[in-house]
Amino acid sequence: MDIVFLLFDRFTALDAIGPYEVLSRLPGAKVRFVAAEPGVIRTDNGFLGVQADGRRDDVERCDILVVPGGKGTRALEADPATLEWIRKVHATTKWTVSVCTGSMILAAAGLLEGKEATTHWSRLEELAEHGATPTQARYVFAGDRLAIAAGVSAGIDLGLALVARIAGEDLARGIQLGVEYDPQPPFDGGSVDKTPAPVLAMVRAALAAGA
Repeated sequence: MDIVFLLFDRFTALDAIGPYEVLSRLPGAKVRFVAAEPGVIRTDNGFLGVQADGRRDDVERCDILVVPGGKGTRALEADPATLEWIRKVHATTKWTVSVCTGSMILAAAGLLEGKEATTHWSRLEELAEHGATPTQARYVFAGDRLAIAAGVSAGIDLGLALVARIAGEDLARGIQLGVEYDPQPPFDGGSVDKTPAPVLAMVRAALAAGA
């Protein structure tokens, strides 16, 4: 099972590392982190660097392609070389996966046209500009080979659901137990609908300032 994670400047760490912790436990998994050029790729806050060992354009095919989100997605949505590479590799995959605003890259590449899709709540309605149908679902399987997660932490949920589809529910449950993924958040406020107005306004302002 050849699994490729696309890294880029200012990606969100958990978008990649969440599904990595799940998918890397598939039997026979081989995981590669690639970028436009090999080296340390900094996350959206600049604090963390993740090593990309491979060059993106050297990858012509894989079983699973994972595209994370983050502030850096806006540049890639308008980058013809990245979009063409995604289209080329997607044609070979068993599953093409996005987390958070990674779906905006897939949408810009034309992969989500006419399909139900999700992304981070702050950009959800923008999916319609690329012909997709936005949904507030935590994750969605869009057609036979597309798996799309909403914001950041949703990538863990999608990873487990994808393992269940690939290798069965027992293995997915075993992985869930192995990583002790038993969410018990201190606040019931992980969505727009559950968040008090002042907190929502604060987060919107922070997102706008950091865009």
